[in-house]
Amino acid sequence: MLAAFVLAPATGAAASEMVDKGTAVLQGLDKITARISTFEVAVGDTARFGTLLITVHACREAPPIDPPEAAAFLEIKEVKPDEAPAARFSGWMFASSPALSALEHPIYDVWVTGCHDKK
Repeated sequence: MLAAFVLAPATGAAASEMVDKGTAVLQGLDKITARISTFEVAVGDTARFGTLLITVHACREAPPIDPPEAAAFLEIKEVKPDEAPAARFSGWMFASSPALSALEHPIYDVWVTGCHDKK
């Protein structure tokens, strides 16, 4: 269903396709300290947030003529000392619906707020 949202045309007039962007804008919440951090991750790069390693594989944004939307394909692993990395999330996250496809973690929340190209 999510793939259909990203790729399918809207009913009626033909919809514009999502546009690939080079950088994802993410926010993370540390539930222990209640601090929110905003960070940018280039497509293909990995960022660290607490014990999480967040890799951005794609970031797409709706063109300006469409309703605002951004989606990123993320792979999130947790790295703890003396343990192998454990997969915690892999899939598309949507800025307009963060609860639709969310990271389930007792300490951290991560969500997409947008995409852009570095200038």
